[in-house]
Amino acid sequence: MLDALPAPTVLLDGDGTVLVRNAAWAQADLAGTVLPLSVGDDYAEAVLAARDDDDVRVLLDGLGELTEHGGAPVSVDVALGPAPVGRWVHVQAARLDDSGQLVVTHTDITASVEAVRDGARRALYDHLTDLPNRVHLQELVEAELARVDGRSTAVLVLDVDEFKSVNDSLGHDAGDLLIRQVASRLSHAVGELDTVGRMGGDEFVVLGRDVDAAGAHDLAERCRAAFTEPFALAGAMVPLTASIGVAVADAGTHTAADLVRDADLAKYAAKAAGRNTVTAFSDDLRASAQRRLRVTTELSDAIEAGQMVVHYQPLLHLRTRTVTGVEALVRWEHPERGLLPPSEFVPVAEASGLVDELTRWVLATVARDAAAWDAMGLPLTAAVNISATHMGSGTLVSDVTRALTTSGLRPERLVLELTETSVAEDPERAAEQFAELRVSGIEVSIDDFGSGFSCLGQIVSMPAGILKIDKSLVQGIAGSGHKQASQSAAAVETVVSLARACGMRSVAEGVETPEQLATVAALGCTYAQGFVIARPMPAEDLPRWLGSRSRRRAALAG
Repeated sequence: MLDALPAPTVLLDGDGTVLVRNAAWAQADLAGTVLPLSVGDDYAEAVLAARDDDDVRVLLDGLGELTEHGGAPVSVDVALGPAPVGRWVHVQAARLDDSGQLVVTHTDITASVEAVRDGARRALYDHLTDLPNRVHLQELVEAELARVDGRSTAVLVLDVDEFKSVNDSLGHDAGDLLIRQVASRLSHAVGELDTVGRMGGDEFVVLGRDVDAAGAHDLAERCRAAFTEPFALAGAMVPLTASIGVAVADAGTHTAADLVRDADLAKYAAKAAGRNTVTAFSDDLRASAQRRLRVTTELSDAIEAGQMVVHYQPLLHLRTRTVTGVEALVRWEHPERGLLPPSEFVPVAEASGLVDELTRWVLATVARDAAAWDAMGLPLTAAVNISATHMGSGTLVSDVTRALTTSGLRPERLVLELTETSVAEDPERAAEQFAELRVSGIEVSIDDFGSGFSCLGQIVSMPAGILKIDKSLVQGIAGSGHKQASQSAAAVETVVSLARACGMRSVAEGVETPEQLATVAALGCTYAQGFVIARPMPAEDLPRWLGSRSRRRAALAG
């Protein structure tokens, strides 16, 4: 009967002596998957010789109880063999008769136990770096914050600057290799008590145990120093940096989610400060994040509720002194805070993904207003600012086409403006879309030229017809020291010459005084805009302003 059983099985006497081994046991013994047990051996001694731990003791106690008193069969899982190797066995024992003899079967479950363990590990550790993942990091931070010894805990959130560029230029395999190299360097940079984990993507977390604010800063600097040497990727040595946010808390004052969130806010502040920096969390960062969230929620509703308005700032053609166009500037008529400038909500719109929706609304509004002016005999061009995220979304051309079709505005009446720094982010994509827009008759302008440090070759190769000189250069040509004024004037003249050489017209932005206006005209700028000419105004005010201006010019001419 025992030989008929597929599982390795032994028959034990009342004192635990092996009376019979079945055929399956003999085969398993040869394979080394069960205890080396022979007839006449003491079962308990053999098991304890293989491993003596609490689970084994529970098994033997159960077998003794079953032998002495009977009852329900024993069914337990135990590890047999020397730790940490050995094998997992499911042991089942039943009492044969009143003599206390037991039939004990052993089923090898090592594979299933290891599968469960691997699954549990995969749930807690990152597959690429074998570092604790987001879930496990949360548990580790929570455990530290629950300590009662009063020690402080630090969390560092680290982001690899320009990681996307590595993936885009060298491929995802190189990106994965970079992540593994960063994990290794960080693990060597931290202390013995600290833990490095990966949150996902190119974001890492360092848990600093028993670390105060000063110690956390030192830890962050060591992590930043890990990026000093370039990384070997795809046959090239790639220099990279990291932005690091730091948050420190005493036990019992924060949750793990709060502390990680604070460090994450500090990381974003570090990136905004120019990258390759370390920034410590402050209450101001949290208040700013709360304001952004509130603005994001309100902004989504504001677009639908009709709270957005567009004001227009005239553009003066300097040679003829006539107004030939306007720049559209979106405003938010907030029900509580009044009229808000773009700086209050456009960055939030870009960060929250609302900027495309906002820009589509602006395009539709501007196209409708410009078409109305055209019908009134005011053939003005209207310029609309486009964000880099909208340029990257792939819907810009179709969005512009839809606005023109719906309004009936002729394409040559519309100008799209993208900042110099935005163009430099993805020059090839910008050039492709610029070319498609200009073929249809829409003009394209590079805005804020001179405010960034983009490659000059990328800028001059753009299929754009207008170059707008940043107001920081324009405002420096008057009202400052003689040397600075001369340098600013030389810079403006250089940009004007560059635009002319590339077949582009130039616009001086931020002209605020008659002296500045005269200077930019003398330097050869094609257009100017600024407060000295007119402040931004609602669409309905523009025809009246143009009419009054024409009357003033006529009076002066008479």
